[in-house]
Amino acid sequence: MTITNTSWNLVNTYAGLPDFFYSKIDLSKVSSPHLVVLNNDLAEHLGLDTDELKSREGVAVLSGNALPEGSIPLALAYAGHQFGYFTMLGDGRAMLLGEQVTPHGIYDIHLKGSGKTPYSRGGDGRAALSPMLREYIVSEAMHNLKIPTSRSLAVVTTGDYVLREKILKGAVLTRTARSHIRVGTFEYAAYFGTEENVRQLADYTIDRHYREAAKEDNPYLGLLKEVVKRQASLIAKWQLIGFVHGVMNTDNMAISGETIDYGPCAFMDAYDPEIVYSSIDTYGRYAYKNQPRMGLWNLSRFGETLLPLIHENRDKAVQLAQDAVNEFYDLYHKAWISGMRSKLGIFNEEAGDEELAEDLLNIMHKNMEDYTNTFLALTFSGTLTKETREFKEWQEKWQARLHRQRQTKEEVFELMKNSNPGVIPRNHRVEEALREADEKGDYSVMENLIRALSNPFAHRPDQKEYAALPPPSFCNYKTFCGT
Repeated sequence: MTITNTSWNLVNTYAGLPDFFYSKIDLSKVSSPHLVVLNNDLAEHLGLDTDELKSREGVAVLSGNALPEGSIPLALAYAGHQFGYFTMLGDGRAMLLGEQVTPHGIYDIHLKGSGKTPYSRGGDGRAALSPMLREYIVSEAMHNLKIPTSRSLAVVTTGDYVLREKILKGAVLTRTARSHIRVGTFEYAAYFGTEENVRQLADYTIDRHYREAAKEDNPYLGLLKEVVKRQASLIAKWQLIGFVHGVMNTDNMAISGETIDYGPCAFMDAYDPEIVYSSIDTYGRYAYKNQPRMGLWNLSRFGETLLPLIHENRDKAVQLAQDAVNEFYDLYHKAWISGMRSKLGIFNEEAGDEELAEDLLNIMHKNMEDYTNTFLALTFSGTLTKETREFKEWQEKWQARLHRQRQTKEEVFELMKNSNPGVIPRNHRVEEALREADEKGDYSVMENLIRALSNPFAHRPDQKEYAALPPPSFCNYKTFCGT
Protein backbone atom coordinates (compact mmCIF):
# COMPACT_ATOMS: atom_id res chain seq x y z
CA MET A 1 0.00 0.00 0.00
CA THR A 2 1.23 3.49 -0.90
CA ILE A 3 0.13 6.58 1.02
CA THR A 4 -0.45 9.57 -1.29
CA ASN A 5 -1.09 13.30 -0.74
CA THR A 6 1.33 13.55 2.15
CA SER A 7 4.10 15.87 3.36
CA TRP A 8 6.71 13.33 2.36
CA ASN A 9 9.04 14.73 -0.31
CA LEU A 10 11.16 11.73 -1.19
CA VAL A 11 13.82 11.15 -3.81
CA ASN A 12 15.75 7.94 -4.33
CA THR A 13 19.29 8.86 -5.34
CA TYR A 14 20.78 5.73 -3.74
CA ALA A 15 18.50 3.61 -5.91
CA GLY A 16 20.25 5.23 -8.87
CA LEU A 17 23.37 3.22 -8.05
CA PRO A 18 23.67 -0.29 -9.54
CA ASP A 19 21.59 -2.88 -7.69
CA PHE A 20 24.86 -4.44 -6.55
CA PHE A 21 24.64 -1.96 -3.66
CA TYR A 22 21.18 -2.90 -2.43
CA SER A 23 18.18 -5.16 -2.72
CA LYS A 24 14.71 -3.85 -3.44
CA ILE A 25 12.41 -5.36 -0.86
CA ASP A 26 8.74 -5.90 -0.14
CA LEU A 27 7.11 -4.73 3.05
CA SER A 28 6.93 -7.14 5.96
CA LYS A 29 3.82 -6.04 7.81
CA VAL A 30 3.24 -6.02 11.55
CA SER A 31 -0.04 -6.91 13.21
CA SER A 32 -1.00 -3.88 15.31
CA PRO A 33 1.23 -0.79 15.02
CA HIS A 34 0.96 1.85 17.71
CA LEU A 35 2.93 5.11 17.85
CA VAL A 36 4.58 5.53 21.26
CA VAL A 37 7.14 8.30 20.62
CA LEU A 38 7.23 11.04 17.98
CA ASN A 39 9.96 13.68 17.64
CA ASN A 40 7.97 16.81 16.80
CA ASP A 41 11.05 19.04 16.42
CA LEU A 42 12.71 16.67 13.98
CA ALA A 43 9.48 16.21 12.05
CA GLU A 44 9.27 19.97 11.60
CA HIS A 45 12.93 20.10 10.53
CA LEU A 46 12.17 17.45 7.89
CA GLY A 47 9.08 19.30 6.66
CA LEU A 48 6.71 16.59 7.88
CA ASP A 49 3.23 17.15 9.27
CA THR A 50 3.02 15.79 12.83
CA ASP A 51 -0.74 15.30 12.68
CA GLU A 52 -0.27 13.29 9.54
CA LEU A 53 2.42 11.16 11.16
CA LYS A 54 0.10 10.45 14.08
CA SER A 55 -2.73 9.38 11.80
CA ARG A 56 -3.50 5.77 10.94
CA GLU A 57 -1.81 6.21 7.56
CA GLY A 58 1.21 7.91 9.11
CA VAL A 59 1.71 5.14 11.66
CA ALA A 60 1.38 2.60 8.84
CA VAL A 61 4.39 4.23 7.17
CA LEU A 62 6.40 4.43 10.40
CA SER A 63 5.77 0.73 11.08
CA GLY A 64 6.65 -0.47 7.59
CA ASN A 65 3.06 -1.46 6.79
CA ALA A 66 2.76 1.14 4.01
CA LEU A 67 4.98 3.27 1.82
CA PRO A 68 4.94 7.04 1.51
CA GLU A 69 4.48 8.31 -2.02
CA GLY A 70 7.74 8.24 -3.95
CA SER A 71 9.38 5.55 -1.81
CA ILE A 72 11.53 2.77 -3.25
CA PRO A 73 12.29 0.55 -0.22
CA LEU A 74 15.84 -0.76 -0.20
CA ALA A 75 17.93 -2.96 2.07
CA LEU A 76 21.48 -1.67 1.82
CA ALA A 77 24.37 -4.03 1.19
CA TYR A 78 27.60 -3.62 3.13
CA ALA A 79 30.33 -5.64 4.78
CA GLY A 80 32.57 -4.83 7.71
CA HIS A 81 35.23 -5.74 10.19
CA GLN A 82 33.45 -6.82 13.36
CA PHE A 83 35.90 -6.93 16.26
CA GLY A 84 38.65 -7.13 13.66
CA TYR A 85 37.17 -9.95 11.56
CA PHE A 86 35.83 -9.29 8.08
CA THR A 87 32.34 -10.50 7.21
CA MET A 88 29.48 -9.85 4.80
CA LEU A 89 26.63 -7.93 6.44
CA GLY A 90 23.92 -5.60 5.10
CA ASP A 91 20.60 -4.28 6.38
CA GLY A 92 19.36 -7.46 8.00
CA ARG A 93 16.49 -5.78 9.82
CA ALA A 94 16.19 -2.38 8.22
CA MET A 95 15.20 -0.59 5.07
CA LEU A 96 15.74 2.77 3.43
CA LEU A 97 12.41 4.33 2.46
CA GLY A 98 14.09 7.09 0.49
CA GLU A 99 15.67 10.49 1.04
CA GLN A 100 13.57 13.40 2.31
CA VAL A 101 14.32 16.69 0.54
CA THR A 102 14.25 19.65 2.95
CA PRO A 103 15.51 23.25 2.91
CA HIS A 104 18.35 21.96 5.13
CA GLY A 105 19.50 19.23 2.73
CA ILE A 106 18.43 15.66 2.11
CA TYR A 107 18.12 13.02 4.82
CA ASP A 108 17.78 9.27 4.68
CA ILE A 109 14.52 7.95 6.12
CA HIS A 110 15.46 4.57 7.53
CA LEU A 111 13.33 2.00 9.34
CA LYS A 112 15.00 -0.30 11.87
CA GLY A 113 13.26 -3.52 12.89
CA SER A 114 11.12 -3.60 9.74
CA GLY A 115 11.50 -7.29 8.89
CA LYS A 116 13.60 -9.83 7.03
CA THR A 117 15.78 -8.89 4.07
CA PRO A 118 18.19 -10.82 1.83
CA TYR A 119 20.90 -9.87 4.36
CA SER A 120 19.17 -11.16 7.52
CA ARG A 121 21.52 -14.18 7.76
CA GLY A 122 18.98 -16.31 9.60
CA GLY A 123 17.71 -13.48 11.82
CA ASP A 124 14.08 -12.50 12.22
CA GLY A 125 14.59 -8.96 10.92
CA ARG A 126 12.79 -7.48 13.89
CA ALA A 127 13.76 -5.30 16.84
CA ALA A 128 12.73 -5.21 20.47
CA LEU A 129 11.15 -2.14 22.02
CA SER A 130 13.81 -1.38 24.63
CA PRO A 131 16.81 -1.08 22.24
CA MET A 132 14.78 1.11 19.88
CA LEU A 133 13.83 3.44 22.73
CA ARG A 134 17.49 3.49 23.83
CA GLU A 135 18.56 4.65 20.37
CA TYR A 136 15.83 7.30 20.40
CA ILE A 137 16.90 8.68 23.80
CA VAL A 138 20.65 8.60 23.22
CA SER A 139 20.72 9.82 19.62
CA GLU A 140 18.57 12.83 20.51
CA ALA A 141 20.73 13.52 23.56
CA MET A 142 23.81 13.44 21.34
CA HIS A 143 22.20 15.91 18.96
CA ASN A 144 21.46 18.25 21.85
CA LEU A 145 25.05 17.85 23.07
CA LYS A 146 26.12 19.23 19.65
CA ILE A 147 27.61 15.95 18.46
CA PRO A 148 26.97 14.90 14.83
CA THR A 149 24.56 11.98 14.88
CA SER A 150 21.75 10.12 13.23
CA ARG A 151 18.45 11.19 14.74
CA SER A 152 15.27 9.42 15.77
CA LEU A 153 11.91 10.43 14.37
CA ALA A 154 9.58 7.87 15.92
CA VAL A 155 9.16 4.53 17.67
CA VAL A 156 6.18 2.32 16.90
CA THR A 157 5.29 -0.84 18.78
CA THR A 158 4.23 -3.64 16.45
CA GLY A 159 1.83 -5.71 18.53
CA ASP A 160 4.13 -8.65 17.84
CA TYR A 161 6.87 -10.24 19.91
CA VAL A 162 10.52 -11.09 19.24
CA LEU A 163 12.54 -13.86 20.79
CA ARG A 164 15.95 -12.95 22.20
CA GLU A 165 17.12 -14.25 25.59
CA LYS A 166 13.41 -14.02 26.39
CA ILE A 167 10.20 -12.97 24.67
CA LEU A 168 10.16 -9.19 24.13
CA LYS A 169 7.82 -6.58 22.70
CA GLY A 170 8.54 -5.73 19.07
CA ALA A 171 9.09 -2.21 17.76
CA VAL A 172 10.21 -0.25 14.70
CA LEU A 173 12.44 2.84 14.91
CA THR A 174 12.39 5.51 12.22
CA ARG A 175 15.72 7.29 12.09
CA THR A 176 17.32 9.88 9.85
CA ALA A 177 20.89 10.57 8.80
CA ARG A 178 22.72 12.51 6.13
CA SER A 179 23.22 9.02 4.66
CA HIS A 180 23.87 5.45 5.79
CA ILE A 181 27.02 4.98 3.71
CA ARG A 182 29.59 3.26 5.91
CA VAL A 183 33.23 2.29 5.76
CA GLY A 184 31.75 -1.19 5.45
CA THR A 185 29.87 -0.13 2.29
CA PHE A 186 33.20 0.66 0.66
CA GLU A 187 34.65 -2.59 1.96
CA TYR A 188 31.74 -4.46 0.39
CA ALA A 189 32.37 -2.75 -2.98
CA ALA A 190 36.12 -3.42 -2.82
CA TYR A 191 35.92 -7.06 -1.67
CA PHE A 192 32.89 -8.29 -3.58
CA GLY A 193 32.67 -5.87 -6.49
CA THR A 194 34.92 -4.26 -9.05
CA GLU A 195 37.08 -1.17 -9.16
CA GLU A 196 34.25 0.45 -11.10
CA ASN A 197 31.84 -0.31 -8.24
CA VAL A 198 34.18 1.43 -5.80
CA ARG A 199 34.40 4.39 -8.16
CA GLN A 200 30.60 4.58 -8.46
CA LEU A 201 30.22 4.59 -4.68
CA ALA A 202 33.02 7.14 -4.21
CA ASP A 203 31.55 9.46 -6.85
CA TYR A 204 28.13 9.21 -5.22
CA THR A 205 29.60 9.92 -1.77
CA ILE A 206 31.55 12.93 -3.04
CA ASP A 207 28.45 14.34 -4.72
CA ARG A 208 26.33 13.82 -1.62
CA HIS A 209 28.75 14.80 1.14
CA TYR A 210 32.02 16.27 -0.12
CA ARG A 211 31.46 18.28 -3.29
CA GLU A 212 34.58 20.38 -2.66
CA ALA A 213 36.65 17.22 -3.12
CA ALA A 214 35.41 16.95 -6.72
CA LYS A 215 37.31 20.15 -7.54
CA GLU A 216 40.65 18.74 -6.39
CA ASP A 217 43.27 17.23 -8.70
CA ASN A 218 42.81 13.92 -6.91
CA PRO A 219 39.16 13.86 -5.74
CA TYR A 220 39.40 10.38 -4.20
CA LEU A 221 42.36 11.36 -2.06
CA GLY A 222 40.39 14.49 -1.19
CA LEU A 223 37.47 12.28 -0.13
CA LEU A 224 39.74 10.28 2.18
CA LYS A 225 41.19 13.43 3.72
CA GLU A 226 37.75 14.91 4.39
CA VAL A 227 36.46 11.73 6.00
CA VAL A 228 39.58 11.66 8.20
CA LYS A 229 38.87 15.25 9.30
CA ARG A 230 35.26 14.53 10.21
CA GLN A 231 36.05 11.36 12.11
CA ALA A 232 38.83 13.07 14.06
CA SER A 233 36.42 15.83 15.07
CA LEU A 234 33.63 13.38 15.90
CA ILE A 235 35.69 11.08 18.11
CA ALA A 236 37.22 14.05 19.94
CA LYS A 237 33.67 15.14 20.78
CA TRP A 238 32.89 11.62 22.07
CA GLN A 239 35.92 11.71 24.34
CA LEU A 240 35.19 15.19 25.64
CA ILE A 241 31.64 14.26 26.62
CA GLY A 242 32.51 10.82 28.05
CA PHE A 243 30.58 8.84 25.44
CA VAL A 244 31.45 5.19 24.80
CA HIS A 245 30.09 3.91 21.48
CA GLY A 246 30.67 0.30 22.40
CA VAL A 247 30.90 -1.29 18.96
CA MET A 248 33.13 0.66 16.58
CA ASN A 249 33.09 -1.94 13.83
CA THR A 250 33.69 -0.58 10.33
CA ASP A 251 30.03 -1.16 9.46
CA ASN A 252 29.15 1.29 12.26
CA MET A 253 31.36 4.10 10.96
CA ALA A 254 29.45 6.55 8.76
CA ILE A 255 31.29 8.28 5.93
CA SER A 256 29.27 11.42 6.70
CA GLY A 257 30.97 11.80 10.09
CA GLU A 258 27.80 11.14 12.09
CA THR A 259 27.43 8.82 15.07
CA ILE A 260 25.27 5.85 14.06
CA ASP A 261 24.07 2.51 15.42
CA TYR A 262 23.46 3.01 19.12
CA GLY A 263 23.66 -0.54 20.37
CA PRO A 264 25.78 -1.19 23.49
CA CYS A 265 26.55 2.50 24.03
CA ALA A 266 26.77 4.30 27.35
CA PHE A 267 27.99 7.49 29.04
CA MET A 268 30.84 7.27 31.49
CA ASP A 269 30.10 7.95 35.16
CA ALA A 270 33.34 7.74 37.21
CA TYR A 271 36.28 8.57 34.96
CA ASP A 272 37.99 5.38 33.85
CA PRO A 273 39.88 5.24 30.54
CA GLU A 274 39.59 1.43 30.57
CA ILE A 275 35.79 1.44 30.84
CA VAL A 276 33.87 -1.00 28.63
CA TYR A 277 30.08 -1.17 28.65
CA SER A 278 29.42 -3.70 25.87
CA SER A 279 28.65 -7.20 27.12
CA ILE A 280 30.36 -8.74 24.09
CA ASP A 281 33.58 -6.67 24.17
CA THR A 282 35.38 -9.07 26.48
CA TYR A 283 38.88 -7.85 25.58
CA GLY A 284 38.17 -4.12 25.66
CA ARG A 285 38.80 -3.50 21.97
CA TYR A 286 36.36 -0.58 22.05
CA ALA A 287 37.12 0.72 25.54
CA TYR A 288 36.84 4.49 26.03
CA LYS A 289 40.60 5.06 25.77
CA ASN A 290 40.79 3.00 22.56
CA GLN A 291 38.19 4.94 20.58
CA PRO A 292 40.71 7.26 18.84
CA ARG A 293 42.95 4.31 17.98
CA MET A 294 40.03 2.32 16.60
CA GLY A 295 38.90 5.32 14.60
CA LEU A 296 42.32 5.35 12.96
CA TRP A 297 42.13 1.59 12.36
CA ASN A 298 38.78 1.95 10.64
CA LEU A 299 40.03 4.83 8.51
CA SER A 300 42.93 2.67 7.40
CA ARG A 301 40.44 0.09 6.15
CA PHE A 302 38.58 2.86 4.31
CA GLY A 303 41.80 4.10 2.74
CA GLU A 304 42.59 0.59 1.50
CA THR A 305 39.35 0.45 -0.47
CA LEU A 306 40.25 3.66 -2.33
CA LEU A 307 43.79 2.69 -3.34
CA PRO A 308 42.99 1.84 -6.99
CA LEU A 309 41.28 5.22 -7.37
CA ILE A 310 43.95 7.30 -5.64
CA HIS A 311 46.79 6.31 -7.96
CA GLU A 312 47.41 3.69 -10.65
CA ASN A 313 50.75 2.84 -9.05
CA ARG A 314 49.90 0.85 -5.92
CA ASP A 315 53.01 1.85 -3.97
CA LYS A 316 52.30 5.51 -4.69
CA ALA A 317 48.64 5.03 -3.77
CA VAL A 318 49.59 3.40 -0.47
CA GLN A 319 51.92 6.26 0.41
CA LEU A 320 49.35 8.94 -0.41
CA ALA A 321 46.61 7.15 1.51
CA GLN A 322 48.88 6.50 4.47
CA ASP A 323 49.89 10.15 4.63
CA ALA A 324 46.22 11.17 4.59
CA VAL A 325 45.22 8.71 7.30
CA ASN A 326 48.22 9.65 9.42
CA GLU A 327 46.79 13.16 9.72
CA PHE A 328 44.09 11.70 11.98
CA TYR A 329 45.97 11.84 15.28
CA ASP A 330 47.11 15.43 14.83
CA LEU A 331 43.59 16.51 13.87
CA TYR A 332 42.07 14.54 16.73
CA HIS A 333 44.57 15.89 19.26
CA LYS A 334 43.97 19.51 18.19
CA ALA A 335 40.21 19.04 18.47
CA TRP A 336 40.49 17.30 21.84
CA ILE A 337 42.85 19.80 23.49
CA SER A 338 40.82 22.71 22.12
CA GLY A 339 37.68 21.20 23.65
CA MET A 340 39.46 20.49 26.91
CA ARG A 341 40.67 24.09 27.13
CA SER A 342 37.06 25.22 26.77
CA LYS A 343 35.93 22.83 29.50
CA LEU A 344 38.56 24.39 31.78
CA GLY A 345 37.74 27.99 30.82
CA ILE A 346 40.96 28.53 28.87
CA PHE A 347 40.82 30.84 25.84
CA ASN A 348 44.39 31.02 24.61
CA GLU A 349 47.10 28.38 24.15
CA GLU A 350 50.07 27.50 26.31
CA ALA A 351 52.43 24.56 26.06
CA GLY A 352 51.47 23.17 29.45
CA ASP A 353 47.71 22.98 28.81
CA GLU A 354 47.69 19.31 27.87
CA GLU A 355 49.64 18.37 30.99
CA LEU A 356 47.19 20.40 33.08
CA ALA A 357 44.24 18.51 31.56
CA GLU A 358 45.90 15.12 31.86
CA ASP A 359 46.81 15.77 35.51
CA LEU A 360 43.16 16.50 36.26
CA LEU A 361 42.04 13.30 34.52
CA ASN A 362 44.59 11.29 36.50
CA ILE A 363 43.27 12.77 39.76
CA MET A 364 39.72 11.95 38.69
CA HIS A 365 40.69 8.38 37.86
CA LYS A 366 42.60 7.87 41.10
CA ASN A 367 39.72 9.19 43.21
CA MET A 368 36.92 7.68 41.08
CA GLU A 369 35.47 11.14 40.46
CA ASP A 370 32.49 11.44 38.16
CA TYR A 371 33.56 12.73 34.74
CA THR A 372 30.62 15.04 34.00
CA ASN A 373 30.07 16.30 37.53
CA THR A 374 33.75 17.08 38.06
CA PHE A 375 33.67 19.62 35.25
CA LEU A 376 30.34 20.93 36.54
CA ALA A 377 31.85 21.47 39.99
CA LEU A 378 34.81 23.30 38.48
CA THR A 379 32.42 25.45 36.46
CA PHE A 380 30.18 26.55 39.32
CA SER A 381 32.42 26.41 42.39
CA GLY A 382 35.97 25.93 41.15
CA THR A 383 36.51 23.01 43.50
CA LEU A 384 35.55 19.39 44.17
CA THR A 385 33.88 17.52 47.00
CA LYS A 386 37.05 15.50 47.63
CA GLU A 387 39.67 18.17 48.17
CA THR A 388 42.77 16.02 48.29
CA ARG A 389 46.22 17.53 48.55
CA GLU A 390 46.85 16.46 44.97
CA PHE A 391 43.72 18.26 43.76
CA LYS A 392 44.54 21.45 45.70
CA GLU A 393 47.95 21.56 44.03
CA TRP A 394 46.29 21.12 40.65
CA GLN A 395 43.69 23.76 41.48
CA GLU A 396 46.42 26.30 42.20
CA LYS A 397 48.03 25.59 38.82
CA TRP A 398 44.66 25.89 37.09
CA GLN A 399 43.86 29.20 38.75
CA ALA A 400 47.30 30.54 37.88
CA ARG A 401 46.69 29.47 34.28
CA LEU A 402 43.37 31.34 34.19
CA HIS A 403 45.04 34.48 35.54
CA ARG A 404 47.49 34.42 32.62
CA GLN A 405 44.72 35.27 30.16
CA ARG A 406 42.93 38.56 29.70
CA GLN A 407 39.34 37.25 29.93
CA THR A 408 37.24 38.11 32.98
CA LYS A 409 35.82 35.62 35.46
CA GLU A 410 32.42 36.12 33.86
CA GLU A 411 33.77 35.23 30.43
CA VAL A 412 35.53 32.16 31.83
CA PHE A 413 32.31 31.06 33.50
CA GLU A 414 30.30 31.46 30.30
CA LEU A 415 32.82 29.43 28.32
CA MET A 416 32.79 26.62 30.86
CA LYS A 417 29.01 26.70 31.24
CA ASN A 418 28.59 26.32 27.49
CA SER A 419 31.21 23.55 27.28
CA ASN A 420 30.20 21.38 30.24
CA PRO A 421 26.69 19.90 30.10
CA GLY A 422 24.59 19.96 33.23
CA VAL A 423 22.98 16.66 32.30
CA ILE A 424 23.79 13.60 30.18
CA PRO A 425 21.78 10.40 29.60
CA ARG A 426 22.89 8.73 32.81
CA ASN A 427 22.84 4.98 32.31
CA HIS A 428 20.66 4.30 35.33
CA ARG A 429 18.18 6.95 34.23
CA VAL A 430 18.01 5.51 30.72
CA GLU A 431 17.45 2.02 32.13
CA GLU A 432 14.73 3.34 34.43
CA ALA A 433 12.94 4.94 31.48
CA LEU A 434 13.24 1.80 29.36
CA ARG A 435 11.99 -0.43 32.16
CA GLU A 436 8.92 1.69 32.87
CA ALA A 437 8.04 1.91 29.17
CA ASP A 438 8.68 -1.74 28.35
CA GLU A 439 7.27 -3.42 31.43
CA LYS A 440 4.49 -1.02 32.42
CA GLY A 441 3.71 0.90 29.25
CA ASP A 442 4.49 4.12 31.15
CA TYR A 443 6.31 6.54 28.85
CA SER A 444 6.16 9.51 31.24
CA VAL A 445 9.56 8.68 32.79
CA MET A 446 11.13 8.63 29.34
CA GLU A 447 9.38 11.85 28.33
CA ASN A 448 10.65 13.62 31.44
CA LEU A 449 14.17 12.37 30.77
CA ILE A 450 14.05 13.54 27.15
CA ARG A 451 12.77 16.93 28.32
CA ALA A 452 15.68 17.25 30.76
CA LEU A 453 18.14 16.31 28.01
CA SER A 454 16.67 18.72 25.47
CA ASN A 455 19.03 21.56 26.43
CA PRO A 456 21.95 20.12 28.42
CA PHE A 457 23.77 23.46 28.62
CA ALA A 458 20.82 25.34 30.13
CA HIS A 459 21.74 24.24 33.67
CA ARG A 460 18.12 24.49 34.78
CA PRO A 461 17.06 23.59 38.34
CA ASP A 462 14.82 20.79 37.07
CA GLN A 463 17.85 19.11 35.48
CA LYS A 464 19.74 18.68 38.76
CA GLU A 465 18.06 15.43 39.74
CA TYR A 466 19.28 13.91 36.47
CA ALA A 467 22.88 14.76 37.40
CA ALA A 468 22.71 12.50 40.46
CA LEU A 469 25.18 9.62 40.51
CA PRO A 470 24.01 6.03 39.96
CA PRO A 471 23.47 3.61 42.82
CA PRO A 472 26.29 1.12 43.63
CA SER A 473 24.44 -1.58 41.68
CA PHE A 474 25.44 0.20 38.46
CA CYS A 475 29.18 -0.14 39.09
CA ASN A 476 29.40 -3.10 36.68
CA TYR A 477 26.80 -1.85 34.20
CA LYS A 478 26.71 -3.68 30.86
CA THR A 479 24.71 -3.04 27.71
CA PHE A 480 23.55 -5.37 24.97
CA CYS A 481 23.23 -4.81 21.23
CA GLY A 482 19.62 -6.00 20.98
CA THR A 483 20.06 -8.22 17.93
